[in-house]
Amino acid sequence: MGTIDLYDAKTHLAQLVERAARGEEVIIGKAGKPMVRLVPYTPTVAAPREPGSWRGRVVIQEDFDELP
Repeated sequence: MGTIDLYDAKTHLAQLVERAARGEEVIIGKAGKPMVRLVPYTPTVAAPREPGSWRGRVVIQEDFDELP
């Protein structure tokens, strides 16, 4: 697929998003130069949090909450 002009992309954005969601790579350009690429969204899975992983790395001083 070639580059789609920015003006055409603005008028057909919904169709371009649908095409990108189906897996097609859509390239939008300005004055014939590629500017951006629409690709399907893939959610990332974060690693589960492990409680206490910073134990021993952080030290809170005794006078932490005292006013000067």
